[in-house]
Amino acid sequence: MLSRGRNIEKGRVITRRMFILAAAKILLFAGISSRLYNLQISDREKYEILSDKNRIREWKTPPQRGIILDNFNKVLASNDRVFQLHLILDEIKDFDVTVFKIKNLIGLDKFQVKKLYKKRERLKSWDTLVVSDNLSWEQFSKINLYLHELEGAKPVLSTSRFYPYANDLVHIVGYVGDASLKDIEKPEIKENFVPGLKVGKYGIESSLERLLIGKYGIKRYEVNASGKRISQIDYIKELQGSKVNLTIDIEIQKYAQELLKGKAGSICAMDIYTGEVVAMASSPTYDPNKFTHGINQKDWKEIRENPLKPLVNKSIAGLYSPGSTFKPLVALAALEYGILDPEKTVRCKGHKHPYELYGVKYHCWKKEGHGYMKLRNAIKQSCDIYFYEMARLLGVDRLSTIAKRYGLGSHVLGDIYNDEKNGLVPNTKWKRNALEQSWYLGETVINGIGQGYIQTTPLQLCLMTAQMANGGYKIKPHILKDDTINYQDVINKIKLGQSNYPFHERNYLDDIDISYYQRMYHKKSNINFVLDAMFGSTNERYGTSFRSRYDDPKYQFAGKTGTSQVRRITELDRELDLDTEQIEYKKRDHALYIAFAPYRDPRYSISVLIEHGGSGSKAAAPLASKLIKKIIDRHKLRDQFNNGDTSLA
Repeated sequence: MLSRGRNIEKGRVITRRMFILAAAKILLFAGISSRLYNLQISDREKYEILSDKNRIREWKTPPQRGIILDNFNKVLASNDRVFQLHLILDEIKDFDVTVFKIKNLIGLDKFQVKKLYKKRERLKSWDTLVVSDNLSWEQFSKINLYLHELEGAKPVLSTSRFYPYANDLVHIVGYVGDASLKDIEKPEIKENFVPGLKVGKYGIESSLERLLIGKYGIKRYEVNASGKRISQIDYIKELQGSKVNLTIDIEIQKYAQELLKGKAGSICAMDIYTGEVVAMASSPTYDPNKFTHGINQKDWKEIRENPLKPLVNKSIAGLYSPGSTFKPLVALAALEYGILDPEKTVRCKGHKHPYELYGVKYHCWKKEGHGYMKLRNAIKQSCDIYFYEMARLLGVDRLSTIAKRYGLGSHVLGDIYNDEKNGLVPNTKWKRNALEQSWYLGETVINGIGQGYIQTTPLQLCLMTAQMANGGYKIKPHILKDDTINYQDVINKIKLGQSNYPFHERNYLDDIDISYYQRMYHKKSNINFVLDAMFGSTNERYGTSFRSRYDDPKYQFAGKTGTSQVRRITELDRELDLDTEQIEYKKRDHALYIAFAPYRDPRYSISVLIEHGGSGSKAAAPLASKLIKKIIDRHKLRDQFNNGDTSLA
């Protein structure tokens, strides 16, 4: 019985254990089934996405920049074919060996090899390493010939920025280069950043980056567990950036740069009605193509250490005293404020009898003097003595008001160029606030001949001239073509005097803002008087630019010479009376010239500045004369093209 009881108890234990085991199996099966259900049914989409992320990888392809064109649709910045060499890192067994072979094939130096190793450290195993983005055809051919020996090497046909007019346009168009960490912080670049992206570093390329950059493309690849590419699944093509048209005429721009060859300075040309900048040359210059693929240290040092400062766009960032080119505006201000009768006579006695004020002597540039002068002849012959007296009567504050109204002392092109300078048009308030000093009458006197504190850019002088030449109407200068404005309508209204008077007569003397394409003068006769005097300065005997004139009415122009002192002239300097060539280069005066043409039906304004060129009549006026002829010869073509006849370009 005892044995039987033990057997029964043993059987119960076994039964309980089997029950527990069976229950555990059931629970385990239920758990597995539930998990499988979740994986395959409930969470299927989630895990499919996770699986694809492990199986599919995306590579961004660089966007293609928009092209930049001139007024006639000639390409100024293009995307040309280039030969590149890439390395697919996950296909390389021995990186050192591969680099060694490539080094010998295409001639990499120690610096370039070191740079490759640094690049590799920043990349993932499945990334692509760009060895060179600008191989020569010979190098590219060698790579293809020995490709079977180069693990992971991939010759690539791509595009890169190219500037066909190179040195002629670098100060306008600018250049591109590798995106820096600072560049990547900009929204338009951050959104489209890919390794090796080239972005605008200067000029139009930089200021219009948001338009030019385009949109990156995407290549999707299936990869294995190691991240190695197996096959391409999808390709979304990159989008090219927007096309940008400039108002520049490349033929005139090239000619202006040619005229400046071997000199430091600027030449600007502007349509006096539309405000379109036709040319904006600055010299010396440099080749922007050198920056696209990374400029070498030798070339960069040569540019940076050039004493003539090729990196400075002298048209908008060079600041100079306007010298006698300021005199037409001084005369206009005196006439507009009614402080001077144009028939008033002032005697210029020369160096022995200078203009004297509170014991301080102010000399005329002409040693023997001009004799008795009225206003027209004073402008024509650029008599300093007359303008000393005129400035004294006018006062610096009234002169400052007119100067600012005609475009001096502020940006001409708005925010297009971040290196454009405001310049300085001084007045009593400015000196009190900036220098904590009172204004002196002697400072007004020298301000009257464009010396002293006043600082302008060549483009500002071009704008000043344009707004006098068009009859005294405020224009909106621009270097980007604006198809939204009916310029022919603007021109017609200005020529017919139909532009609205923007303010009451009694407010004319106030320093106020004036809307574009509206009248700035008080009396039309005052504008006409100054323009006629500028004609005399160029086309009549004893005029300061008489030798640069044209007898042909088609090319006749009116202008005004200027000399900007870079240092104070001493009594010894006056006694020696040295020629420009006899003076140390850096001590020579700057030469300036402003003009408008053609005289009988004005359409363009010109400004020329030659650093340390000496006399404006000898160094600047002849260049303006040559450029004016070129502009007038191309005017009909430009006019017809802008009116829709594109076949003529």
